[in-house]
Amino acid sequence: MRVVIASRIFAPEVSAASGILRIWAEEFRDRGFDVTILTAKPPRGAVIDDPPGIDVRRAPVKRDKQQYVRGYLSYMSFDIPLAFRMLFSRRADLYIVEPPPTTVAVVRVIAAIRRTPYVVRAADYWTEAAELVTSSPLILGTLRRLEAWGLGGAKILFAAHQPLIDRFRTLGITTRAVPIGFGADTKDFRYEGQAPPKHPVFVYAGTHSEWHGAGIFVEAMPQVLEQYPGARLLYYGNGEERDGMRDRARELGLDDSVEFHGPISPATLSPILSSATSTVASLTPVPANEYALATKVYSSLAAGCPVIFAGVGPTMEFLNDAGHPRAGVAVPYDVTATASAMLAAAAAPLAPDARAELADWSAREYSLRAIAQQVVEESLGLIGR
Repeated sequence: MRVVIASRIFAPEVSAASGILRIWAEEFRDRGFDVTILTAKPPRGAVIDDPPGIDVRRAPVKRDKQQYVRGYLSYMSFDIPLAFRMLFSRRADLYIVEPPPTTVAVVRVIAAIRRTPYVVRAADYWTEAAELVTSSPLILGTLRRLEAWGLGGAKILFAAHQPLIDRFRTLGITTRAVPIGFGADTKDFRYEGQAPPKHPVFVYAGTHSEWHGAGIFVEAMPQVLEQYPGARLLYYGNGEERDGMRDRARELGLDDSVEFHGPISPATLSPILSSATSTVASLTPVPANEYALATKVYSSLAAGCPVIFAGVGPTMEFLNDAGHPRAGVAVPYDVTATASAMLAAAAAPLAPDARAELADWSAREYSLRAIAQQVVEESLGLIGR
């Protein structure tokens, strides 16, 4: 049986979706499926290392100056060719699609023509996130209808968590939804006994977008440096807020304390997380983030590193109720509260044995492999065993 995964983003491009979809593809392959990935060519300089036994087909795509496929011109540069790639390829038994809504809509059309079921990896509600970058009623209304239409035709929504499903229901989206949660790929993220730093080190690994609000940690650093002059804040990743954050760090005189690095592979990032005092994550207090979850916390915990989260939504509940005393702390999206949490972490860094225990606990509780197995089982129910 044949499964086709349609996604503008896939490994080796660094993102949570890339790693998740790769693991899903590997799980379908291991169950005996013929798996094809229809995706975009990766950013310049990326080293392609496709999983064996999986047919990954890449097409050119328009990227922004940060080398992301972001914005609807970029999405169209992927979606329009995708329609023809799907229409004129060998028939599949199941389509799996990763948003944005335009891609989901394309898959719904082709799935109807080819009489093939499709499922969606629904990690967010895109329309509300778009409110951060546009206030146009025409654009938002069109996007809202398009997103609801695409999600409404799916057989299953593999949703991040129950709050997101509840949001879909209030919007009238009644498609069957399965809350699968999040996790980390413990093949890449693990603790291997890295030595702790001499001075406090805080790491933000991921996208710096409007709805992440990662600049709050730049604002908090002056208070941290008053007590720990050697402390450093390291950003790994990219995003449209990056240049503004760098400028703000320079205004605050933090050139020697705040560093900005490009995206790096999970295998390279893992030892950096393992030796950091804490990772930091954030979500701005806007309606779209009330049910969004900062997935980077799982990678951090798998690497044995506690988390400081500033923001709103399920991430706060997760850290407060994680069931592990060293998982980390969640604070409101406030500079003083954030700085206090960073100072507390600097004053009591985890010892190596505590980090190893935290990583073991995370691997048992939050594995992407277990989630992929659930996705395959649910999908088998659609297309027959």
